Amino acid sequence: MGIAHDRTVTAVRHRPHNPPTGIGRTPEVWKAADDALVAGIAAGDAEAARALVRRHQRRVVGLAVTIVGDPDAAEDVAQEAFTRVWRHAANYDPRRATVLTWLLTITRNLAIDATRLRRAVVVDPDSLVGMDVEPVIDRNDPADRAVGRTETDRLRLALADIPREQRHALVLAGILGLTAAEVAEREQIPLGTAKTRIRSAMRKVRATLAAEQSGRAES
Repeated sequence: MGIAHDRTVTAVRHRPHNPPTGIGRTPEVWKAADDALVAGIAAGDAEAARALVRRHQRRVVGLAVTIVGDPDAAEDVAQEAFTRVWRHAANYDPRRATVLTWLLTITRNLAIDATRLRRAVVVDPDSLVGMDVEPVIDRNDPADRAVGRTETDRLRLALADIPREQRHALVLAGILGLTAAEVAEREQIPLGTAKTRIRSAMRKVRATLAAEQSGRAES
């Protein structure tokens, strides 16, 4: 992803109101927590912006590619996502979400907008269920990494355990952000059927996760 990384960093660096170039790498910045990097970005620190891009660019581009289905369009989405982080860093509230969740939410919304504009792109919902999305965790804590991976696997198993048509409807609505009407059009089913599939899938996934959590608490 070296080329992709260079494109993303360059885009963030040269947008209007972006930081000046020419700042050397600072080891302390590159080891800083995400919250500290966003605080630095809010203060105009170009090195903090580069560190955040390097740390999360692979996941941002990966999510964008999964949704828009085109590497070049995904690069544009990733560049815009990091640019918005730069412009709105001062508005970030750690009480509402982690930095990675905030960043991926921005990416997801931009990718959905791009997909709706393109309208010709088709994404296989099953590919979203199986994609390797790293959980939001503390990379320096092995226990946290293990817990994060377990939670991601639990969700995948819960999704895999429901009927394919319900899984497709839930993924299209929950991840790609399609409305029930758009799900109906995409799956070529009546609107009422789309709504039923989405609701049924949500109930089954919640029940599966709740039952597993209860079993773990009793053991």
